[in-house]
Amino acid sequence: MKIKIFVPRDSTALALGADSVANAIAAEAAKRGIAVQLIRNGSRGLMWLEPLVEVETTRGRVGYGPIDETDIASLFEADFHLGGNHARALGLVEEIAYLKRQERLTFARIGVIDPLSLDDYLAHGGYRGLQRALTLGAAEIVQTVTDSGLRGRGGAAFPTGVKWKTVLDTPAMQKYIVCNADEGDSGTFADRLTMEGDPFMLIEGMTIAGLAVGATQGYIYVRSEYPHSIATLNEAIRAAYDHAYLGSNVRASGQRFDLEVRKAAGAYICGEETALLESLEGKRGIVRAKPPLPAIKGLFGQPTVINNVLSLATVPLILDKGAQIYRDYGMGRSRGTLPIQLAGNIKRGGLIEKAFGVTLREILYDYGGGTTSGRPIKAVQVGGPLGAYLPESQWDTPLDYEAFAGLWAVLGHGGIVVHDDSTDMAKLARYAMEFCAIESCGKCTPCRIGSTRGTEVIDKILAGQERHKQIPLLRDLCDTMLHGSLCAMGGMTPYPVLSALKHFPEDFGQPASGQSEA
Repeated sequence: MKIKIFVPRDSTALALGADSVANAIAAEAAKRGIAVQLIRNGSRGLMWLEPLVEVETTRGRVGYGPIDETDIASLFEADFHLGGNHARALGLVEEIAYLKRQERLTFARIGVIDPLSLDDYLAHGGYRGLQRALTLGAAEIVQTVTDSGLRGRGGAAFPTGVKWKTVLDTPAMQKYIVCNADEGDSGTFADRLTMEGDPFMLIEGMTIAGLAVGATQGYIYVRSEYPHSIATLNEAIRAAYDHAYLGSNVRASGQRFDLEVRKAAGAYICGEETALLESLEGKRGIVRAKPPLPAIKGLFGQPTVINNVLSLATVPLILDKGAQIYRDYGMGRSRGTLPIQLAGNIKRGGLIEKAFGVTLREILYDYGGGTTSGRPIKAVQVGGPLGAYLPESQWDTPLDYEAFAGLWAVLGHGGIVVHDDSTDMAKLARYAMEFCAIESCGKCTPCRIGSTRGTEVIDKILAGQERHKQIPLLRDLCDTMLHGSLCAMGGMTPYPVLSALKHFPEDFGQPASGQSEA
């Protein structure tokens, strides 16, 4: 009987040499006459251990990592294929504290299965949600999603069920499901892990969404920098068509749902839903004025559901297990779990799926283990490049949409980027303005001109030119962008700038908090 050895095929693992590791394992096993079955799984999200090699044993899957191809000979000498001890041995993977303390709902299969094996997906509970959805009416599906408390995981946190009901109740000959997979926020990679580690889950979620609102066509708009995600999705979609999980007669139900992948335009602004629709239609990605909302007049002027990868990927679980089970996780109006992505100057970066309510401090130290540099953490940016910088005084705030809004911060897509005390926050504030200037679609003046002028003003502050005049001017400029921009691109750029100015005034040449000028 062949010994099952798992080597990730995720982009991170590939960048760290996973293909070379897999080839070396196959060659060494053949040389030693050991029969092995190499399975290319997704990443479990423990990025500091990639490539993480796992071996199936009678005790469970034993992990070794991070592994380099030069480790392979010594691994075999230590009988790693039988779960033997080695300097890189990690014990049972499911018992690694980083993983064991999580609440893996959406990510339950990721890193466990072969992402392109439909049999594997079915054996681990796949397509049970669709099977149940096919027994329900459209309104019942929408109500189940509404009852679960699921909210958008792309940043705005809008209730998913409300959006679906709007599309369901809007009459049209054609409706669409669009998945926003243009994951461009700094420190985020949960969408990529999902697409590369469990693509059938996303396909199933989109199919259920189509049944729920009467849409027969879906599109996955994938970030152009994700070639492995695009290839994996296309292969999974072909398999779904071959087995009637997509097409003109989904599982002999008489209902149709077709699905295609579209490569994104390579612009950050196309992550904004209306700019995404423009891009999907073959136009330049420019923000549309709202109303009308995309749910009423979206892709090609038709009612359109636009959801993030994580929102749609969670739907199969909700239909399978029931709304109550999902709603039982979390706190307040933030129900279920949030895949948190920990990056930057952090010792143990990775994917952490936790119920809403965990604190930033727990994530930074209990999971992240502090900074890689060994220096104290100074600031944490949550919610992408336009998220606020949070000082230590705010790290005990629970990860909850409303709690973060109370801090004038955003939880967004769940990306966390860590900076130590050597960081100049004024320079980071300048980066936010410059980023907006570069990535703005240019449609509205506050964003297009405000970000350019903002960069210039911060340059003067950094140069020490009339700071007593420039700082009030910067605040006024931020106020104009906040209240006058057409979309969140310009409207949120003030978040990192003003939070840096408020919590780290000394980096702008101002007295530290609690001090007065001499």
